[in-house]
Amino acid sequence: MKQHFLILLFGFLLPFALFSQTHRFDPPWNNPPKSALNFTISGVDNVPDLFGDINNPQLVVFFAGNQYMCIGDLLAAFKKIFSQYQRIFAETLPPGILAKQIEGGSITIGNMRITLQPDVYTAGKSRIMQMLPVFNDTTTYAFNQLALMVAKGNPKKIYNLNDLARNDVRISMPNPEWEGIGRRIEEAYIKAGGIQLKNTIMVQKVKDSTIYLTQIHHRQTPMRIMYGESDAGPVWYSEALYHQTIGHPVQMITLPEQQNIHAVYMAGLLKNAPHPQAAKDFIQFLNSTTAKAIYKKYGFTTP
Repeated sequence: MKQHFLILLFGFLLPFALFSQTHRFDPPWNNPPKSALNFTISGVDNVPDLFGDINNPQLVVFFAGNQYMCIGDLLAAFKKIFSQYQRIFAETLPPGILAKQIEGGSITIGNMRITLQPDVYTAGKSRIMQMLPVFNDTTTYAFNQLALMVAKGNPKKIYNLNDLARNDVRISMPNPEWEGIGRRIEEAYIKAGGIQLKNTIMVQKVKDSTIYLTQIHHRQTPMRIMYGESDAGPVWYSEALYHQTIGHPVQMITLPEQQNIHAVYMAGLLKNAPHPQAAKDFIQFLNSTTAKAIYKKYGFTTP
């Protein structure tokens, strides 16, 4: 009877153990806002790139997605300094997606439609320059550079961008159609190995399916590496550092300056901002010593 019970118990618990194992590295990786009920279910209901109060917000910020690790600290510090703003909503999707959302006025994720308009939009310098007519003001507040993310222990012995051209290396690569970092990584490929390296990776490896083009690289690349679906991915330095810091089984490979490129992060205050004073206060905050310390904590550099 006891043995029969244990078999039944094992059969009951096994699916839960397998589900937990399958989704053990799923986001959100940063601490979510406090609530009366937390119903985040890995693999089922999980929305890591929508952060904060979606109901009647006093400030709406669209962040270039790779800053997601900073959001909790940033918004907590902003609320402390500017205590009049306690309901803040932020999105950390790719800047190209956010730009389309601004242009079209809405976005649907799953069954949820969001029509909130941003007060502040942050992205790389080139994207901000393209959208300059929609802003009243812009500011530069942080910098970044590229690194490679690989599995812990670097089992494929990947040390530079040229190694990504190897037939045995599966790459997770941001899709240049959606993500600004994709174009910048292509620049780095040319710096490292000329147009031949870029074509090998972005043409040949796409054809032979040894490259996966992401839609949200700051989520998909680390997950694919941690789940053994990709061997390496070019990411921003801050992303690789963050995953190492929180103990995920990944490793960062730094790139030499002659192969690297640098990102300039800018914020724009939208002309049609629903909360113009809050937007001005947040732009001011981004240039404060408090905000700069937070960005430095997560591997960015600041002006």
